[in-house]
Amino acid sequence: MTADPGETPVATGAGTVDLTADAKVEAADIPPALVAQSLGQYMRAWWAQIRSGNSGVLPVVLGIVIVAVVFEIITPEHAFLRPSNLVFIFGLSTVYMVLAIAETAVLLLAEVDLSVGAVALIGGVIAFKLVQQPGADWPWWAALLAAFAICGVFGALQGALVARLRIPSFVVTLAGFLLFSGILIVLLGGADSSVNLNTSDPNQNFIYEMVQGLISPVVAWIVLAVLVVAYGATLWLRTTSRRRQGLTAPPLSLVAIRIALVAIIGAAVVLVCSVNRGSSLKSVTGVPWVIPIVLAVLGVWTLVLGRTRFGRYMYAIGGNPEAARRAGVRVPAIRIWAFALCSATAALGGVLLGSFFFGEYSTNTADPGQLVLYSIAAAVIGGVSLFGGRGKAIHGILGGLLIGGIAYGVSLLNLGSLSTPLEYIVPGAVLLAAVLIDVLSRRGSGGVNRV
Repeated sequence: MTADPGETPVATGAGTVDLTADAKVEAADIPPALVAQSLGQYMRAWWAQIRSGNSGVLPVVLGIVIVAVVFEIITPEHAFLRPSNLVFIFGLSTVYMVLAIAETAVLLLAEVDLSVGAVALIGGVIAFKLVQQPGADWPWWAALLAAFAICGVFGALQGALVARLRIPSFVVTLAGFLLFSGILIVLLGGADSSVNLNTSDPNQNFIYEMVQGLISPVVAWIVLAVLVVAYGATLWLRTTSRRRQGLTAPPLSLVAIRIALVAIIGAAVVLVCSVNRGSSLKSVTGVPWVIPIVLAVLGVWTLVLGRTRFGRYMYAIGGNPEAARRAGVRVPAIRIWAFALCSATAALGGVLLGSFFFGEYSTNTADPGQLVLYSIAAAVIGGVSLFGGRGKAIHGILGGLLIGGIAYGVSLLNLGSLSTPLEYIVPGAVLLAAVLIDVLSRRGSGGVNRV
């Protein structure tokens, strides 16, 4: 009898036993797309992973749906799901998305960065002040690069203390949080000072438009079509090429479903953003520029984590640092770079935050403590493991969207003094549930918990 292509015969003492695709996935925690030869096998293997505790993005997707339905029901006067609210949530969530992706870089190493909120605000203030320097001629791109570089140096210094001196990252970054919070006040010129962008200046207006600017619906549809075709062609050609070479590749039917899902989600976003959110006197339509900006961040980090040696080393260190060291990985250097990239990415989140608040930065713009809590919560809720070695950039996107939806939904409840506590209570409860899922999934797959 000829074995099914999705099965690998394994010799045992009593004879030969066929280990099917779903059994291999459940036993070895292998992504089902790599071993399934048909859509049916993929679905069975995917279900086997869920039963073994590795539920992937399913919990956060269900969480987004539940949050949307619940707030739509309990805030009928505000219509939580109306286009204007959804676009506002997109803009608010992008800050948490970028910060969650930044935090993911450190969480993959089983570390944590508690300074990411303060560093993000410093990056935003630096960029804002540089484009306002009279006579200095700082273009917007130079100001942004300078902010990224300075914050990256802050992160590298913290990473060096963790990697070289073996100081726990919790202690180092907590000290960094306090230090950078003080530096932030100094940069602003005092606790009651602020920095405001002048939109009549082209350089300052570019940073203002990063969140407030809109892409016309016609251009948005054209860009979406180009991106879907490019993504679909790349994914399809890569899959067929791997199949011709005899390498593992997902079923073509699964590839077609993925391309269709990307097209449907993209079309839904453009449709929502194309609805007039203004009034009869002034029409407001279009996709905020921040959406393609965040998609670019997602694309870069997805490539870094999934297609580079550096990314593979990060997963290896998070899974077993001693094994990675014995394999020749320069563990301290990878840790330092991870902290540096985390802080540099957080700086972009800080710039987006200032743009979201109409180009104004002050000590009241955002609480750095709340930002770091939300960024860690978004990453973990999205599916990044607190114990290292598991997580993707897309998890930060999904988690950030959920956190943004909760934060805005609570603000619509108009509960007075209860609104602020609920902004912490609800995300905290969701975070606890996400951590429980993470712990149970690692126990189910035989993972080793770290303390």
